[in-house]
Amino acid sequence: MLALSSMVATRICIVEDEEPIAEVLQYNLTKEGFDVEVERRGDVALEAIRRQPPDLILLDLMLPGIDGLEVTRALRRDSSTAGIPIVMLTARGEEVDRIVGLELGADDYIPKPFSPREVVLRVKAVLRRARGADGNAPDEDGGGEQHEVAGIRLDVPAHRLYVRGDEVPLTATEFRLLKLMMERSGRVQTRSRLLSDVWGYAEDVDSRTVDTHIRRLRRKLGPEAERIETVIGVGYRLRP
Repeated sequence: MLALSSMVATRICIVEDEEPIAEVLQYNLTKEGFDVEVERRGDVALEAIRRQPPDLILLDLMLPGIDGLEVTRALRRDSSTAGIPIVMLTARGEEVDRIVGLELGADDYIPKPFSPREVVLRVKAVLRRARGADGNAPDEDGGGEQHEVAGIRLDVPAHRLYVRGDEVPLTATEFRLLKLMMERSGRVQTRSRLLSDVWGYAEDVDSRTVDTHIRRLRRKLGPEAERIETVIGVGYRLRP
């Protein structure tokens, strides 16, 4: 559980046009000590987020103005907002949109209907991944830890990835996934193991989430993409 002192300054932006849902989410997150603001239009939310970036965004897909996928796309293109964790709120029938959302850079999704408690737990889990396992910011965690495999170098304290000398931006979840695979270089990681160790709630996340994040990592690794090998029927391995 995040310490209260770290939660007091944690700002969450809920982007949800259904007032009853927004009110329930705001109430439960505020009760947990978060500073919560609510936006009900995608275009207005995008402006507000750029003006004062929050620590995490709870983002509905179906929004007036511009939809959640467009909001995600715009945020990930902007260097000032590219690293903000995004948790999407989706209807159960929107499976394709969920996958597209993950491809665009969402860190997680929560299907509707959901329990407020589930949302709180998911939010805390994503924030832990973003800040490091002990709840500190990434640049305060890991001492001088560096991971290097061929042309891939991960600077853990600075939370930076370099591919053949060029810096490549990663979301918090992508960073955690790559760090784990580099630490276990040469060993096969099953999808269920990755779900448990990276996401922390294997019972709630399906294997397509892992596959989607692996595809994103490969794109970002560019000339080193083939180092992430698919072990058919099992999972993935980072080749030393």
